[in-house]
Amino acid sequence: MGENVCGMDMESEISKGRVVRSPELERRVRLFKDWYDGYGAVVVQANVEDTRLGVQEYAIQKLGVEVVELKWGQGAKNIGGEVKIHNLKKAQRLKERGYVVLPDPASPRIIKAFDKGAFKEFERHSRVGMVTEEGFMKRVKELRDAGAKHVFLKTGAYRPADLARALKFCSKAKIDFLTVDAAGGGTGMSPWRMMNEWGVPPIELYSLLYQYCDRLAKQGEYLPGIAVAGGLAFEDQMFKALALGAPYFKCIEMARAPLTAAMVGKTIGKRISQGDMPVYIGRFGNSLEEVFVCAGELKERLGKDFEKVPPGAIGVYSYHQRLAQGMRQLMAGARKFTLDHITRDDIVAITEEGARISGIPYIMEYDKEEAERILNS
Repeated sequence: MGENVCGMDMESEISKGRVVRSPELERRVRLFKDWYDGYGAVVVQANVEDTRLGVQEYAIQKLGVEVVELKWGQGAKNIGGEVKIHNLKKAQRLKERGYVVLPDPASPRIIKAFDKGAFKEFERHSRVGMVTEEGFMKRVKELRDAGAKHVFLKTGAYRPADLARALKFCSKAKIDFLTVDAAGGGTGMSPWRMMNEWGVPPIELYSLLYQYCDRLAKQGEYLPGIAVAGGLAFEDQMFKALALGAPYFKCIEMARAPLTAAMVGKTIGKRISQGDMPVYIGRFGNSLEEVFVCAGELKERLGKDFEKVPPGAIGVYSYHQRLAQGMRQLMAGARKFTLDHITRDDIVAITEEGARISGIPYIMEYDKEEAERILNS
């Protein structure tokens, strides 16, 4: 569950600067628990605003959440998150809660211009955070003392020294899981140029992360589980990312791709209910079971509860099943039948520059000695 949930919930009850109730966060936690089948966990993120409000302590102590994630910046960006606000009263309320809101919704001049229709929306920005080793260690201890069973950290495509700092801090604090988000990632909430042009691209960032992990591992230091993100959307990208960071990279994280699947599923469900299917989708059928190949599987598994599943969720499930099958095909091709067997020699670099950056052998040099032995035998 992402940052700012409680701060953006207009029904939140805040006392002495701390959240004591948030119907929206409660709704999200309840949704997960209602459908929980033994896999996964609720992970509640926190940025600067959430930390000030005590969101994670509230989630742990009042809602039974066991996993929390600290967040340096907004995913791959070193700024805070942004959203558009179309309601003046809400914009004013958010400013009162400490957010940066542009233009100033408390200014009489701005209020007058908004009422006249001179502009239609406000921007809500989160404040940026600053990190010190002492402050990080203190916050991790606070969360564990509050009852968190697992503590994660998510950071982004910042300068190499900050990547080293994140990994080292996680090692010292025995953080369970570290996510590193490369440039080009994110959900789309940041300014477009910031999303696409800020930070370190995936291959370079993952290569640096692998080098740093390898160094700490050889020094006998603790390493958290590592997840990587950054615009990854398909199984080939997943396979290559896991191979590039093997054996340290354990997981792939995605945002925009499954969100897209959710939105497409929601749109298709709406068109089905309206009896207005586009031709390019209608050729598959006119019901959820006909359009979504995995819908029948879900219906059999869930029984009557299938009727409660939103079409967007069916879209996400179908998308992930496609990824799973694609991964199986690539792994079978590499003769690697579980994820922990994927290694760096399962991939090659197709350019000399790629080989230099990643440390993965260049294709024209790969298997050279073995090929010579075969030809000379």
